[in-house]
Amino acid sequence: MVVCVCNAIRERELRAVAKDGQLRCAKAAYAQLGRKPKCGQCLSFARNIISDAAATA
Repeated sequence: MVVCVCNAIRERELRAVAKDGQLRCAKAAYAQLGRKPKCGQCLSFARNIISDAAATA
């Protein structure tokens, strides 16, 4: 599923970044993917995905 349309970031990409690192912030995950949030509408959803992935790691 596409999480961020502006940057074409998929859920699996966010989960992989969250699982590999100690990220707790969506903006840090975007930076690790080499992108920045643009409109910001996806950040709350991205935070949920990151916290879920970190909890299961």
